[in-house]
Amino acid sequence: MTVLVSELALTRPHAPWVAIAAGLGAGALWAMVFVVPRMTVGLSAVDVTAGRFVSFGGIAALVMGLRWRTHTWPTPRQAATALGMSTLGATGYYLLLALAINAAGTEVPTLIIGTIPIWVMVLGKPLGLQWRALLPGLLLTAMGLVLMMQASLAQALALPHAGVDFWWGVLLALGSMACWTAFALLNAAWLKRHPEVSATEWTNWLGLATGVGSVLLWLLAGSDTNQLLALDNKAWLATVCIVTGLGAGWAASILWNLASQRLSVSLCGQLIVSETLFALLYSFAWDGAWPTPLQWLAAVLFTLGIVASVRAHQ
Repeated sequence: MTVLVSELALTRPHAPWVAIAAGLGAGALWAMVFVVPRMTVGLSAVDVTAGRFVSFGGIAALVMGLRWRTHTWPTPRQAATALGMSTLGATGYYLLLALAINAAGTEVPTLIIGTIPIWVMVLGKPLGLQWRALLPGLLLTAMGLVLMMQASLAQALALPHAGVDFWWGVLLALGSMACWTAFALLNAAWLKRHPEVSATEWTNWLGLATGVGSVLLWLLAGSDTNQLLALDNKAWLATVCIVTGLGAGWAASILWNLASQRLSVSLCGQLIVSETLFALLYSFAWDGAWPTPLQWLAAVLFTLGIVASVRAHQ
């Protein structure tokens, strides 16, 4: 209900700020997935990916069922597009990310994913926006990433796993970054070409497609059912998958699609920085640790970068 109210609010004069808040909120919800692989010990990366997105698909199906009289149903071409986009921006992206976190820890994959705003800003810059207007936000974000990478990479390389597995994780994180960058650009372009499709409807279509793809993924490469049933923490694992499917899947996707319909791709790209900020916050909270001074400074630079980018797009 809250999401639907927000969608209606975008038609009012203050709509750009509501859309910006939606983009930041999506980042905060997405950030949960960076600590999920560490909260689901006993599940493989495929199991975690399938669990999250099957939950996403189930929620989308439930919403569509409850609104079946008024919900718009996709054409075959739209359904095929949703399936391809869900593979690129959901199942494929998160599977690579989960594998990367398992191999290299949380911090470095988080920071590699954190470069997505820069790539999206550069590749999605509106034709009428001058580079000199976009440059302050880009530089602040890049400086924040350099500082955060310096601190986190030094810590990561000091760990016992800083060998072949670590660099394999870095490579997987780069693949994950490429998948989501492409998704962000293609998704925004599709939504702007189809204003008749609401953010909620498109999210539900993507959710169904993602759920189907995740079931197939689990059947092909997931853990054996008997092995999963033998786990002692089944209730906890199921709860984590459901919560991330609802929050980091369905709700975050609606918020992101709302922002993508109303804002330029480059501004949306800058808003993704909130995902990095919250991911690091959640990671520190899970570890019971405090950021170093360099990491605090990097967080400040990230925040200033968002503010500079919002001003540049006004």
